[in-house]
Amino acid sequence: MNQTHTVFVCTTCASTWKNGQRVGTSGGEQLLAQLTTLHEKWELRDRVSLQPVACMSGCTHACTVAFSAPGKYTYLFGDLPATEECTPTAVLACAAQYVAKPDGQLPWSERPEALKKGVLAKIPPLSSVTVASPTAESV
Repeated sequence: MNQTHTVFVCTTCASTWKNGQRVGTSGGEQLLAQLTTLHEKWELRDRVSLQPVACMSGCTHACTVAFSAPGKYTYLFGDLPATEECTPTAVLACAAQYVAKPDGQLPWSERPEALKKGVLAKIPPLSSVTVASPTAESV
C-alpha cells in the first residue's frame, strides 16, 4: 500500500449549531461517509487516503475538500454540496485525475463539473517555491 496522495475532508463544514454546540451530523461528516463508502471499492484506494480534518477554515464555502501529495500542487475546493449524490463521485474522479498528473495540476476544462467552481486555493509544491534569502539590509 503506497498512499502518497491524500484527500482531506472538513468534518465541521455545514454544521448546525445551537447554544455553541454542534447538533446532529454535519454536511462534512455526511460527505466523508459517502466518500468512505465509494473509496472502499475504488481502484485507487491503495494510492489515495481519506483524511478527516476538524476544520479547514473554509466556513463560508462549505463543504471543503483538499488534494495533496508530495511534490504536487495542493488544491482546496469549496462550495461542494454534501447532499448531492454526484459530489462524492466527482471528488474521487477529480482525485483520480490528480493522481495521474505528475505535478498535480488540474486544468479547469478537465475537472468534473462539481469541481470546476469553488477553487479556494492552489498552493505550489514546496519543491517549486523559491525562498529568498535575507539580505544584510533586511536584517
